[in-house]
Order: sequence, then C-alpha cells, then structure tokens
Amino acid sequence: MRDWPAKTAATREEGRTQVQADYAIIGGGIVGLSVAWGLLRIGRTVIVLDGDDGSFRASRGNFGLIWVQSKGLKQPAYARWTQGSAALWQGFAAELSDGTGADLSLRQDGGYDFYLDEAALEARVAQYAALREALGGEYPFEVLGNNALRREEPEVGPRVAGAILHHQDGHVNPLRLLRSLALDVRRRGGQVLTGQSVADVDGVAEGLRVRCASGQVVTAGRVVLCAGLGAMDLGPRLGFLAPVRPQRGQVLVTEKLPPLMHRPSATIRQVDEGGIQIGASAEEVGLDDRVTIPTVAKIAAEAVAVMPRLAQAQMVRSWGALRIMSPDGLPIYQHSPTLPGVSLVTCHSGITLAAAHALLLPRWLEGADDAPDLGMFGEARFVS
Repeated sequence: MRDWPAKTAATREEGRTQVQADYAIIGGGIVGLSVAWGLLRIGRTVIVLDGDDGSFRASRGNFGLIWVQSKGLKQPAYARWTQGSAALWQGFAAELSDGTGADLSLRQDGGYDFYLDEAALEARVAQYAALREALGGEYPFEVLGNNALRREEPEVGPRVAGAILHHQDGHVNPLRLLRSLALDVRRRGGQVLTGQSVADVDGVAEGLRVRCASGQVVTAGRVVLCAGLGAMDLGPRLGFLAPVRPQRGQVLVTEKLPPLMHRPSATIRQVDEGGIQIGASAEEVGLDDRVTIPTVAKIAAEAVAVMPRLAQAQMVRSWGALRIMSPDGLPIYQHSPTLPGVSLVTCHSGITLAAAHALLLPRWLEGADDAPDLGMFGEARFVS
C-alpha cells in the first residue's frame, strides 16, 4: 500500500489556523469525499471541511444501493450518467479496498423492483421499454412473473405479481464506503477537518478564502460545495440557486437472519451482516428526521406482503434520514456565475454516483477537454 506525502500547508495568523490547498471541499459525506478522493488521485491537494455531529447526514442513513433502474425515465442523459457510474463501480471499489484494506461488501449482479399489482407492473415495464429505446437498447432488464421470480427468490410470497430485474443494479455497505473514503483521502495526503461550519467564501489575491465559524481559514484555488442540505443556506450566498429540499425516508432493520435474498430490491435488501433492511418511504416534512410509527408500520406491512417470512423477524433498529432532492430529482452540477472557481455538486444518489464523482467529475472541475458533458444538469433548467 503506497504512502502518500502530506501536501497541504498550514500557518497560524491572528489566532486562526490558515491552511492552503488546490481545492477546498465543503462537505465530508460520500459526495464530498468521493470528489476529494478523485482529485487527490490526479495529484491535486485537497482539504475537506466537514460539519459537526448535529448536521443532517444522508451518508449515514441511506439504503446502500447502486441503482440504475428508474433513473432517467424523463431524462435519458441521467440514465446514461447513472449507468456510466455503475459500470465504474467494480474498479472504483477495488482501488479503494486496495488502499484501505477494507471490504466494501459490493455485490452487483442485479436488483429487483417488486410489484403487488399487475397493472402497475405493466405500466412501469412500458416506461422502461421506452427508455431502453431512447438509450439505443442499452438498458438491460427483464420481467419476472411470480413463478419465475420465486425460482430466483423462494421467500417471495404469492401476493407478488412479479418483478423487474435490472442487471446493472447492486448494493454496498454504505458505512464502510464512507469510512474507507475518509481513510483513503487522508492516506493520499488530504486533510479532513471536522466540526467546521463554513461562514463565507470570498475571493482574495491567492484565490478563494473559506472562513469557518470556528476561526479556521482555508485558502484554495477552487472550492466545491458538496454540503447536501447545507447548500440551502450557503449556496445562494455563493451565486447558486441551490433549489434543494429535504425528503425524509425511514428505515427498519431486522435481527440477523440466514440468507433470505439473493439480490436486493429498492425496498428490501439483506445486508452483509445478515439483517434485512426495509425502507422506501418518501415524506415532505422539512428538516424532521424523526421515526414515526404510522410510516414504519406501513413499510413493514409492505415488506411482509412481499416476503411473508419477515412477519416473524424481530426489528432491532429504525431511523429516519433526509435525502437531498432537487425539483426534478436530478443532480445539480454548476459553476458559480458570480464567484469564479466555486462549483456546486449535489444529488440524492451519492452511493450510485460515487464512482462517477471520483473518476469522472474531477475532469469537469478542471475544465479538461475530456470532461463529461454535464450541461443538462446545470441550474439553467430551473429558470423559466
């Protein structure tokens, strides 16, 4: 395992810690750390400014899916971007594991979308068929009726009309991913400064100056805002519309069980430790990440309808977490029109897009000739 030298510089001035780097990344979740890791990988110096333990953190409450199906039904470019990231995940995980020694428990041999209603299944299949045509046939899914599905997944119940099996889907241990990214960012010479709430960013002779409420000051050539819901407040001050909002999802986890599922679904997956994770609620409740009995009862009942054996399982944990949603559900990649050198990166699919953010997005940030074309994900789409 290669040891990378520390590359950032630090001084003390007027009682404040001053640090310098090529890039300052605001936000230390999976999105911010993926971007930081990718920039370090191409030789840039990076400082990550992460919030405190009271911050809303999607990275610590998500479902752990690498999910292609259902993405881009109204925007094929998003489907292509998602597919591209999914295709990079094996290599990304291998490189990250090589650097940290961690097993991310990546499995990427397809995932299910279960349906209890035949008409709803047919309607979604029609949408997928249209998207596949728009993508020139590059959208590998198949439809399984109940009998075929139960040959693949014997625990599926008789109420299930069928499922869509999409072959590009998979899942990973999200907390191991988060920890591994933080470890490897540091190993590669990056700094991760925790407990930092960014107060403002302004232009100075040396580039951009980021001031934190703690007194920490970072000077960087470029700044990337990856702060999730923190962009609601900070984004407009940096020249962005930042039209993001919180959407609550609630999750249940059972006791550790023998293997019950071969593949994950968008609502039920068996994690590598053995527990069954159940979720898929979507609530517009503002900055409220509490668990509520009516919602967890509903998602539990839906899970039992799909897999009746779960009715006997003991629930051991539950939590609520807030997704970061744009008005159309797509990512936002935008360079600031008022503060040159500052960029916004935000999405609600941080796990799925982690590989693209690490391996492709740095070229966009650098303005390279081979950068991905992300113009359709800019904020101009929100201006009528």
